Amino acid sequence: MEALVCKKLGDPTALKSSISEADNDSPIILSKTHPIPQLTTRTSVRVRVKATSLNYANYLQILGKYQEKPPLPFIPGSDYSGIVDAVGPGVSLLKVGDRVCSFATLGSFAEFLVAEQDELFKVPDGCDLVAAGALPVAFGTSHVALVHRAQLTSGQVLLVLGAAGGVGLSAVQIGKVCGAVVIAVARGDEKVQFLKSLGVDHVVDSSKESVISSVKDFLKARKLKGILVIGFASGEVPLIPANIALVKNWTVHGLYWGSYRIHRPVVLEDSIRELLSWVAEGRITICISHTYSLSEASLAFAAIKDRKAIGKVMIAIDNERSVKSKL
Repeated sequence: MEALVCKKLGDPTALKSSISEADNDSPIILSKTHPIPQLTTRTSVRVRVKATSLNYANYLQILGKYQEKPPLPFIPGSDYSGIVDAVGPGVSLLKVGDRVCSFATLGSFAEFLVAEQDELFKVPDGCDLVAAGALPVAFGTSHVALVHRAQLTSGQVLLVLGAAGGVGLSAVQIGKVCGAVVIAVARGDEKVQFLKSLGVDHVVDSSKESVISSVKDFLKARKLKGILVIGFASGEVPLIPANIALVKNWTVHGLYWGSYRIHRPVVLEDSIRELLSWVAEGRITICISHTYSLSEASLAFAAIKDRKAIGKVMIAIDNERSVKSKL
């Protein structure tokens, strides 16, 4: 099968063209003869990947700057969607041909991936399969952060930084579903106009105006107080003086979404199922900004690094050309 393999740490955007198995300078290569993964347990399922999402964490992992550092070589990738290709003899929840989506620690930048049946989610009718591959990490992060952790409710004020990115757009839409007053911060006319089209209550173009002044003026005009902030999109981790949180009566929530799969998997499972139902009902929309093939992965990572995307960047896998799997 074809698979994108990280053979060494480095910047995957350095190669500004299609990648191949012979690329010596790039940290990632496209292997065309990678072994197809076999079913490992009675309840394991093999998925023929249709689409997989690029997240900033995937880029950091190839750079060697993410908190989780897998041994080399490895296949990057996290959330994905596809068709069930094979099932173990103990599988009762799925059958060959079912449309599914999920997320993995590694491995989705490939034509096939194996997971346990209880790690997969059926994609409901009315939900595009490629779009479903963009949902688990970005929308899942925002949903757990806002609904589970912050318990966002109607009338509260939500400020989203980097609001035109994958997590940012998901936070904006989830905020609106929860009935919050949503303020979005982005850079550039195209991103600002797109956010306004989503019905955001107030959009700040950080390239043209002061975020602090604009937000304060909006809150004053609407006679609103208090605010919930999600994200630090600048790339710099902010420092929060504990004494300021004390005297201002702030509440600070931390969220490492990935750890929920280990420590509180039910929260994650309920979250993704609710999000899939919201997509099917038309309550949220998954915006896909750019779609690339596996061989164009360098360009896909560049779209994230250079902040070109409005929404999600995807890798779509050509299932018509794909190799046939064997049990």
